Amino acid sequence: MATSISHDTLPRPSFDRPVKVLIVVSPYYREIADELLAGARAEIEATGGTHETISVPGALEVPTAISIAERMSNYDGYVALGCVVRGETTHYDTVCNDSSRGLTLLGLQGLCIGNGILTVENTEQAVVRAEAKGQNKGGGAAAAALHLIALTRKWGSPKGVGFLPTENERFARSTSA
Repeated sequence: MATSISHDTLPRPSFDRPVKVLIVVSPYYREIADELLAGARAEIEATGGTHETISVPGALEVPTAISIAERMSNYDGYVALGCVVRGETTHYDTVCNDSSRGLTLLGLQGLCIGNGILTVENTEQAVVRAEAKGQNKGGGAAAAALHLIALTRKWGSPKGVGFLPTENERFARSTSA
C-alpha cells in the first residue's frame, strides 16, 4: 500500500518576483476537483504567487486549454488537475494516455506544467490522493510547476528547444508582464 512508503519532497522554491500560474481543472468529479484545487492554490500562494483557474469539460481538454493559454496569455506556468476513474471500457486508457501525452509534449516544448490529473481505479483512491490534508496531489502538481518555473528563471531564455515564440508573442509578453 502506498501509505507505508516514505516520499521525499524538495524544499519550496522562492522567487524574486511573483509567479503567475494558470490552474486548468476538469471538475467532472466535483469533490475531487475541489480538493485538488485547494491544495494547488495553497501551494502557489505560499510562494507569494498568483493564480487563475479555468474549467474544461474533461481531462482530454486540459492540454489543449494550456496550449491555448500559452499562445494567448502571459502565465509563468500551469497546473493540470482532474480525475479519471477506470470504467468498464477502454475509454479510461485513452483519456489517461492522451491527456498525459499532451501535457508531456507541452512540457518538452518548454512549458512549466505540473500534472495533477489523477488516474485511479475507484473514487476511494481518488479521495485519498486528492485531499489537501492527505496526499495533496493538487499541491504536489503546483509544486512541480513552481520548481520548473524556478529552473526556467534560473537558466534564462530558451536556446531553441521546442517551439520559440514569434517576435509579436515575445513583445506581447514583455509588455503585459
